[in-house]
Amino acid sequence: MKTTSTSTAVGYLRTSSLSNLAGDSETRQRTAIKAYAESAGVEVVAEFSDPGVSGADHIDTRAGFIALLAYLREHDVRMIIVENASRFARDLLVQETGYAMLRREGVDLVAADDPDAFVSNTPTAIMVRQILGSVSEFEKANLVSKLRGARDRASDANHGHRIEGRKGYAETNPELVRQAKRLARRSPKTGKVRSLREIAEELSALGYVTAKGLAFSPSQVQRLISS
Repeated sequence: MKTTSTSTAVGYLRTSSLSNLAGDSETRQRTAIKAYAESAGVEVVAEFSDPGVSGADHIDTRAGFIALLAYLREHDVRMIIVENASRFARDLLVQETGYAMLRREGVDLVAADDPDAFVSNTPTAIMVRQILGSVSEFEKANLVSKLRGARDRASDANHGHRIEGRKGYAETNPELVRQAKRLARRSPKTGKVRSLREIAEELSALGYVTAKGLAFSPSQVQRLISS
């Protein structure tokens, strides 16, 4: 039986030095995670840790975090709680890239000492997000250019009969794209940002679903927002 994403979470612990394992670092982190979960009415259903891992190491190189991601996907849990932002990562670029990856997965990341830490609007955080957004746009434009070139070559080989790729929602259903982008905006009142899964649920409530009548997946929502 799968757990529900709104009332369950996993805890993530990280210690930068193996020597810290003999101290109270993990106990302190665990206590903070538990205290926040209880105050928020969330059940911590699993715990993962990366002992002796630097806060500058990217999350996709950490064995504990990779296992955590697999657990989230298997059990449909959509929240990670850490003691504070530095337990997730000390390097801001690692924080932002890791947080962006989790958002694409529809996962909320919460720091027990400051629940809004990962959606803060400090000048440095905004700059990093803008850089990441620019890189994403460049990669998208580069891919579009390559696909257009491939279609041009295929059309030439087909004696001039134009071969086109499948049209996206931006062309076939621009209102869907507009609604997805609207739902992805930060709330001006609370500063909160909906997860990709929450956006999919709201789109479904508005009547926007896939051709099979199912709610959009987080990855599909990400593509809608990026289109």
